[in-house]
Amino acid sequence: MATSEHGDKLPILPHISDATLRDSAHMAGVEFGPGDAARIADLLVRTGVDLVEVGMVAGANSKDADLVLATHEAVGPQRSMTLVVVRDRQQVATALDEAERLGVKHVMYSIPTSEQHARLKLGSPSAKFLQTLARSAITQAKERGFHVTFSGEDGARTPAERLVPYVTAGFEAGADRFRLAETVAYLSPWQMEDVIADLTAIDGSEIEIHSHNMLGMAVANSLAAVRAGATWISATVGGIGERGGNAPLAELLTSLRVIHGDTRFDLSHLTELSKVALKGAGLGEAFQSGPTTPHSFAYELPGQLTHPEAYETLPAELVGNSRELLVRTRLTPALVKWALTDSGVFADVEAFTPWLINRQESNGAPLLDRDAIRKAAIEFQAS
Repeated sequence: MATSEHGDKLPILPHISDATLRDSAHMAGVEFGPGDAARIADLLVRTGVDLVEVGMVAGANSKDADLVLATHEAVGPQRSMTLVVVRDRQQVATALDEAERLGVKHVMYSIPTSEQHARLKLGSPSAKFLQTLARSAITQAKERGFHVTFSGEDGARTPAERLVPYVTAGFEAGADRFRLAETVAYLSPWQMEDVIADLTAIDGSEIEIHSHNMLGMAVANSLAAVRAGATWISATVGGIGERGGNAPLAELLTSLRVIHGDTRFDLSHLTELSKVALKGAGLGEAFQSGPTTPHSFAYELPGQLTHPEAYETLPAELVGNSRELLVRTRLTPALVKWALTDSGVFADVEAFTPWLINRQESNGAPLLDRDAIRKAAIEFQAS
């Protein structure tokens, strides 16, 4: 048992997985370079973090390949994990080919479990289809020798009668760990304990929590998950991440020390880590979590802009904020089309998008919002 002067106890001291370099593949406008990845990964390992998440692979020629390779060089592939998107069997096979090419040893499958997310991303809300897809993906990866963590994307909003059979099926297929993703901040700590308790009751389960901080409870929910039997916590440096940020690493590790007497980590690297990560992310000297910052409702994925209700438990307007597009190099025709909608600016999106991508590359990839894209469209028309 872990105890402290407070007399509090945890059933086990959790392993820590840091998602800073992986969440850059999701957070609008944030893109780390290989040098940043190597430095951040090295500091994380020196701090005592068990696993460094880096990059995202959906198919061949991954955009995050340089980040993955730089992290492997800095800390080794055994200390890193790469997210693999799951949509169908053939897509998974192609993504695993790319993961093998990059020397990845640990994969984390991103699989949407709530009916809303499954319908949006898989084209079907069927629980049976979800389980079949997960079994197939896990089996493919295990046959190739990968360590497999599979997720419940939007798992915190997935009812137990749908989530528990899915997690059970994943472990029966040979998965090593399950990650409950509180994709949108939704649970209180006591509710989190109930959800995790259902999962830790599954035979042979190893459970991780990945919580977002829109409601300011990501650290509390992470610790509550451990109290209920989770053995891994996913965090990010400075709380960097989309939708109000993630569980901030420094607050998590200092809470473990002060409240639970956990002295396993070298906290002396935390301030340098924050400075390096925030600078590399282009976020200045501080990142504020919660629903009122410019990044809280900023997106760079078309589905998040066209289906915001799937990613928000409260709308931006409720807190006087606004929904926005922020992007550097991950431009797509769908994003450009969204930016030009109702603007009165008309441009051939299929021709304008590659023109804008080329201009971004030549200008050093400055941050673009909706107004900047509209202005660029006017310049494109005049060229």
